[in-house]
Amino acid sequence: MGLAIEAVNLVKRYRTKKRLGLFKSVTEVVEALKGVSFSVRYGEVVGLLGPNGAGKTTTIKILATLLIPDGGEARVAGYDVVEEADKVRKNIGLMLTVEKGFYGKLTGRENLEYFAALYGMDRDVARERIDYLIKLLELDKLGADTKLYEEFSLGMKARLSLARALLTDAPILLLDEPTLGLDPPSARKIRELVKDLAHRDGKAVLYTTHNMFEAELVCDRIIMINKGRIVAEGTPAELKERIPKLKVLNIAVRGNQGNLKDILNSIDSKFEVDSGEADVHNIKVYLKKPEEVLDELLKKFIGRGFEVVSIKIEEPTLEDVFIYFSGGST
Repeated sequence: MGLAIEAVNLVKRYRTKKRLGLFKSVTEVVEALKGVSFSVRYGEVVGLLGPNGAGKTTTIKILATLLIPDGGEARVAGYDVVEEADKVRKNIGLMLTVEKGFYGKLTGRENLEYFAALYGMDRDVARERIDYLIKLLELDKLGADTKLYEEFSLGMKARLSLARALLTDAPILLLDEPTLGLDPPSARKIRELVKDLAHRDGKAVLYTTHNMFEAELVCDRIIMINKGRIVAEGTPAELKERIPKLKVLNIAVRGNQGNLKDILNSIDSKFEVDSGEADVHNIKVYLKKPEEVLDELLKKFIGRGFEVVSIKIEEPTLEDVFIYFSGGST
């Protein structure tokens, strides 16, 4: 089988209005995607990982034929997303948000029956498929098959949304942050199902998330995206190996932030600062041999009046890899 998804130099721009006063505004162009290229094979889960606003949902919507790119091209199941949109739609299951598109006065089962009819499914085939999905996602145990949708919890809505994406048994799944805001049991259930759908059933899954922990649990490969550009790609292990000689020096200090970056700039290494309450600054510095600069760094902090709260040296995590490749800017 060929590639399930192939994107080449995707570009997408949005035009927005910036207010300059009560009656005046100017048009601004925001480039959401700046030449994004990647591929997804059947039988794997590929994570599109990045912060809010990185371009994840825009990418999903282009692949789902909901947005037309301003540049580049994409093929899904071998079909062009612009020229052959109808054929693309027949080959995808889409989950954009867990809460939109359902009808509050219908039960979970009735909602699925409605969408099956919209998809043109045979009634008997649809009934059998819905029975299977209700059991697979344990909607019957939660009472969601007979309960009105307006009475659903967020976890029940997420499971029903995934069931809708799986209704036609499409070979390609586009799942946009499917566990966002869910309780741990619901999130775990969806993660397990997604892995089974790829590894057991051979589906291609593109899975967007901003959760580093989740990406490492679910994804066979990860594409890190930031500000509309891909900054790194590979398996979780490969990405960590890309910075094998770097360790992370975690230091928490209390004091005036004004002198902080002057001290950190003096050691000529990438760093990240997260300032919290009570003037406590949590600092990550990426170094080959942190122990060699630690004494000098501590002297500088103390000499500038900082109180050192804690010190820890760690191997890099997936989050550290992302920060490293995005230049510390998210």
